[in-house]
Amino acid sequence: MTAPEGDPAPVVPGRRRLLRAGALGLGALGVGAAGAGLDRSLRDPAGSGAEATEPDPSPHGGAVVPFHGAHQAGVETPAPASATFLALDLREEVDRDGLLRMLRLLTDDAARLTRGAPALADTEPELATEPASLTVTAGFGPGLMARAGRQAPGWLAPLPAFGIDELEEQWSDGDLLLQVAADDPLTVSHAARMLLKDARAFATLRWGQTGFRRSPGVVRPGSTLRNLFGQLDGTANPAPGSEHFAKVVWIDEGPFAGGTSMVMRRIRMDLDGWDEADRGAREAATGTRLDSGAPLSGGDETTLADFEQVSANGFPVIGEFSHMRRARGVDDGEHQEIYRRPYNYEHAPAPGSGLLSEAGQVFVSFQADPLAQFLPIQRRLDELDLLNQWTTPIGSAVFAIPPGCAEGDFLGQAVLE
Repeated sequence: MTAPEGDPAPVVPGRRRLLRAGALGLGALGVGAAGAGLDRSLRDPAGSGAEATEPDPSPHGGAVVPFHGAHQAGVETPAPASATFLALDLREEVDRDGLLRMLRLLTDDAARLTRGAPALADTEPELATEPASLTVTAGFGPGLMARAGRQAPGWLAPLPAFGIDELEEQWSDGDLLLQVAADDPLTVSHAARMLLKDARAFATLRWGQTGFRRSPGVVRPGSTLRNLFGQLDGTANPAPGSEHFAKVVWIDEGPFAGGTSMVMRRIRMDLDGWDEADRGAREAATGTRLDSGAPLSGGDETTLADFEQVSANGFPVIGEFSHMRRARGVDDGEHQEIYRRPYNYEHAPAPGSGLLSEAGQVFVSFQADPLAQFLPIQRRLDELDLLNQWTTPIGSAVFAIPPGCAEGDFLGQAVLE
């Protein structure tokens, strides 16, 4: 919802401005008089003389997302502007007891950082004072479950190979996943460093990925992410807080009840090649209008697509090769749902590559069962999706997200103990 426009707040000279004017002295009377006239013109037009309230200098910096609860934060939580994803591999000598010590340490410091307090041994405590909606979410890989001596869910394994994949080990798999996200990249950077320092005696960094979304205040809250193709990405998501969301995302029984599964795919996007396609070709590939996100069959972003609609020439308005149609499973009668929470990424291209950018998406989805929900979607996209000519998956990982924890407990305690 767009905020209502009101009358501008009255503006009054601040203390620093008055001090500067006074410092000019009597010798600058002419300039001072002109300044006084300007000051009068900026006063409350109603002549009330009431001073304007100073705006909050950090409207987002002090925002806190509760760390403890039935579910981990960072899933149903609105996705903030900046995120870092860290995959760790346990050191060979770390046993079950060492693993549990690491999780206790990580949980304690994550709880501190998310409420704007420094980590226990924080050498830069000043960097922790603006949490900016910071969340820390932990995920377990199959290696961690084995080290803990616990049976992993049947779906907790690498995804099967797909024909479109060109996977690189540096972006795939891992024993422990830490998702660190906030509305401020400095907050994310500091929190990620503190957590890595906690874990370094127990694990090594396998890979790290960073991502970005719109900054706070740029678009209305709840707006769908635009990826680097300009496409609205995630329109079909279930609404957070709804019963439907709970059914799609949260596991309802077993050790991971209250948790979920997390699929990560690092997808390289050929922006240089995308530049060569005209708007008609781009929209045919996605099945949606790029400006509004509406299906090509008409309406707005939230309008259900009419896959039966045909053009004057008798061809489907939303082609069978379009990303929307394949993701929805229209042609094979299936319809699976996942909750997408992706981030964009962009880095400098390799020197001499001739590329303008190395960019893409850190695709993240949450679902109760990736075999029943994510896998059929990905298989359809692998078989036929016009967007495949501009996208290449180069990283892949699956993690089990344990439920949240109560104060005094550690993340994963319900699963591992």
